[in-house]
Amino acid sequence: MTDIQKDRIREMRADGYGYVKIARELGLSENTVKSFCRRKGLNGAVADLKALPGDAGNGVCLCCGAEVQQVPGRKAKKFCSDKCRNKWWNSHLDLVDRKAHYEFVCACCNKPFTAYGNAGRKYCSHACYVADRFGGGADE
Repeated sequence: MTDIQKDRIREMRADGYGYVKIARELGLSENTVKSFCRRKGLNGAVADLKALPGDAGNGVCLCCGAEVQQVPGRKAKKFCSDKCRNKWWNSHLDLVDRKAHYEFVCACCNKPFTAYGNAGRKYCSHACYVADRFGGGADE
């Protein structure tokens, strides 16, 4: 690690950046950045330096607008409760970043289908599973 990178890590930690963001920007391993910060005392409470003067360290719930008490040195909370978090995400499904879409061909009916989150799926429906596996199903 160069002296320039070390200085840049100190600057970014003072601005409240996390280990991952610093590592990506400087092209270093996250563990290298984390180790350096721990050795130099740049871990933990450094995030408090980013707080604005007069800011009580509280946020506002994205769902209901209630005050959300923040914990110094931790990731900022966006919601006051699990109920609000679930309600907000269920009403903003377009913002969910779903990456686990898989394309398959059904082993029974040979129709193409898409499944989310299961890379090992074989059948497009329970009826096809029963028909292929046990020789029965809704068609018989």
